[in-house]
Amino acid sequence: MKKKSSSSHRRKNAGQAASLKSNATSADSFPIIGIGTSAGGLEALEHFLAHVPKNSGMAFVIIQHLDPTRKGIMPELLQRNTGMKVIQVKDRTFVQPNCVYVIPPNKDMSILHGVLHLLEPTTPRGLRLPIDFFLRSLAQDRQEHSIGVILSGMGSDGTLGLRAIKEKGGVVLVQDPATAKFAGMPRSAIDSGLADIVAPVDDLPGRIIAYLRRTPVRHTTEEALEDKTQSALEKAIILLRTHSGHDFSLYKKNTFYRRIERRMGIHQIVKIGDYVRYLQENSQELDLLFKELLIGVTSFFRDAACWEELRKKILPALIASRPHGHVLRAWVPGCSTGEEAYSLAMVFKEAMEKHKPRKKITLQVFATDLDKDAIAKARAGVYPENICADVAPKQMSRFFTKEDNGCRVTSEIRQMVTFAPQSLIMDPPFTKLDILTCRNLLIYLAPEMQKKLIPLFHYSLTPGGVLFLGSAETIGTFTDLFTPLNNKLRIYRRTDSITRSELIEFPSSFAAPLPNGSEAHPVKKPTVSLQTLVDQMVLEHYSSPTVLVNDKGNILYVSGRTGKYLEPAAGKANWNIFVMAREGLRYELGNAFHKALEQDAPVLLRGLKVGTDGGKQFVDITIQRLAEPESLNGLVLIVFTDVSAPLQIETSSRPSKVRKNSVPNAKLEELERKYQQSRLEAQTVREEMQTAQEELRSTNEEQQSTNEEIQSTNEELMTSKEEMQSLNEELQTVNSELQVKVDELSRSNNDMKNLLNSTDIATLFLDNDLNVRRFTTQATKIIKLIPGDIGRPITDLASDLLYPELVEDTQEVLRKLGFSEKAINARDGRWFTVRIMPYRTLDDRIDGVVITFADITVAKTLEAKLREKHTALEKSVADHSWKINPATTEAAKQTIKATRSAHGARKMLTPIKRKRL
Repeated sequence: MKKKSSSSHRRKNAGQAASLKSNATSADSFPIIGIGTSAGGLEALEHFLAHVPKNSGMAFVIIQHLDPTRKGIMPELLQRNTGMKVIQVKDRTFVQPNCVYVIPPNKDMSILHGVLHLLEPTTPRGLRLPIDFFLRSLAQDRQEHSIGVILSGMGSDGTLGLRAIKEKGGVVLVQDPATAKFAGMPRSAIDSGLADIVAPVDDLPGRIIAYLRRTPVRHTTEEALEDKTQSALEKAIILLRTHSGHDFSLYKKNTFYRRIERRMGIHQIVKIGDYVRYLQENSQELDLLFKELLIGVTSFFRDAACWEELRKKILPALIASRPHGHVLRAWVPGCSTGEEAYSLAMVFKEAMEKHKPRKKITLQVFATDLDKDAIAKARAGVYPENICADVAPKQMSRFFTKEDNGCRVTSEIRQMVTFAPQSLIMDPPFTKLDILTCRNLLIYLAPEMQKKLIPLFHYSLTPGGVLFLGSAETIGTFTDLFTPLNNKLRIYRRTDSITRSELIEFPSSFAAPLPNGSEAHPVKKPTVSLQTLVDQMVLEHYSSPTVLVNDKGNILYVSGRTGKYLEPAAGKANWNIFVMAREGLRYELGNAFHKALEQDAPVLLRGLKVGTDGGKQFVDITIQRLAEPESLNGLVLIVFTDVSAPLQIETSSRPSKVRKNSVPNAKLEELERKYQQSRLEAQTVREEMQTAQEELRSTNEEQQSTNEEIQSTNEELMTSKEEMQSLNEELQTVNSELQVKVDELSRSNNDMKNLLNSTDIATLFLDNDLNVRRFTTQATKIIKLIPGDIGRPITDLASDLLYPELVEDTQEVLRKLGFSEKAINARDGRWFTVRIMPYRTLDDRIDGVVITFADITVAKTLEAKLREKHTALEKSVADHSWKINPATTEAAKQTIKATRSAHGARKMLTPIKRKRL
């Protein structure tokens, strides 16, 4: 009955896989499914593969906890249940569709561009997490097309790998814990909220095929998204806003649609309009979609290099710049289940102890997220034991305490973090922060939202505060608000420049009065303060048109009329002073500006002739980098002062005789000035050309070196190709030999099974720990055995025999390597001769015991009858009430003698019969 159900499932799945196969035509387009399992996984894998069609177009990679000291036989065991080819992975194995790949013992495995690589384990036995290791690499390699499956097993290995798959937009399937032999791994995946589909193992292949039919292995393009109706997406956003109170209209449209499409694939819904209707009718699906959009995936010390930079450089410098007794305030928006917030607290603690500053500095972390369930988990501070893959052993022993259900963060770290639900785009931000870490959150928001959040972060941080972004996030065009401390690791410092006007466009909730009664709208204060400071400085030192710019020349403030010197450039508005400078000012102004940035003294330019509308004007320019007040530090002040023409000044002070020669002299001076200017320009151009030539020469050398490396790599690849071809031939030969051996082993197993059944003797095989290894059909009539009892101790099984000394006798046989034989009766009146002998392998090694049960019920019954007759005859002879008749007495004696002879013959016959059997 079970086989019939399995075959019907396979036929159904084969029909569903027909269309899926058409989507997997190229080498990199077929699905690769990672399957993780541990204890009890063999049975689950057999059921799983039995329901996968032979030509499904999919590849399966199985990662299991294996004994590193034993040879792996998993491929041979699984090959019996599937028509696909089962292969034990070797290093650099290319994944092909319609194949099953099994990890070898004592190896870690990863995947890169569809090629499986084997690595030596770096952690001791008992602490290895091979499932997490592979699923993480699968998520990186296949991105949103990654699929992870967790079957029966103990512990929590695989949970971190599933997090990586969910982060990339992949799908997660978990065996129903009620059907799993060991529910630890499935339960851990479900409790972490990562499971998309939970079903019995027999149903999982069909669910995968159905999901892939709805979600083909291809990339969703912008054009494909634009063809979809926007009305359905907007309705989904409205339903989410009504249900949760949060607006997802500012999320990236592609991200939003991919998450909806993924939910549609799980529910087998083809049209997005039907899915919107499904949302209307199922509030539980709204909750699931809400959690799906939050993408609550994180881990301890994600991107380890970033945290190492914080520990060694960023935090020590920040601590040194703060006064004694200062409380460092940190904000972690989008904290999910709290790993990143706790990571920051641990790194701070280590930085304080390593550098041991004399002043006392403490840390207060505010961690916020939309998901209230995630906040509740973060507050509990309990995480599975497999976090040891991300947390160093020293940190594990110091900052975590082990409990029955995982590892708990110590109270020392827990007290440093405050968790609260909060919306980054709707609720007021935290202010006066020293550290703001917002990692892998901005990438899911629309560009217009990102442009509002970066100035908000600038406002939230104190001067010199640190901004920590994710590896795929940047500050964009806001280079005047933040200075990179490590651009590669996305760590920035807040600059003390003007706050941009984009903050005014942020939601009105920011305009509400602050709790301490400060200004109602903090955005307007910097603008007023800047105008007052600049006007006061100009009035004190200058009386001419003045322009305030930043270190890149962008105009921040203008005082007086500057139209004679500056004019807007044609095209898109550009408020850079070098672009707006009129003819005659650009070159000199640029050189002087760079000099002013390098020195404290002002730079003066005299007698520059600028072309104005309808004439010429001579002007003196003063350029000065400001150091005071503090709010203007780093900015540059440019002052324009009109002056008279040099010719007019000279002719008014000399006699008329000299005036005749003044015009040629003025022209000569102008020519000399132009000549000097041309020389400077030529020198600058020559220096730039020399620099460019050096760069080109260096680039040429690098290209030559790269070309040589490419040639060398090409030769290596050609050699590797030949080696791979040779290796492939060897593998085919070995595979053929192994296949022959597998066939021979299968025939031997069949012969052995038929031989044992034909003897009609109940036989039981036990290992050295007295666990059941194999049994014959006849043994089930004596001991209550089922196929699932293989591996269980003999003491856990019910038996009809009245033989309490069975375990002791078996252990005695293993100890003395002899044999034991006893006649044992059963509860139902049957008798058996129980013979216990050591199990010897071909290399003369003891590997358990063999127990045989020979049924002697007939012999025991005959013996009992003979004993009764013997007793009756002896009683008759001894009875004095008989009349003694010599003939009768002689007949009785003959009968007694015959009885004794028969009894002796039976005793002699019993060992001979047993020997023949």
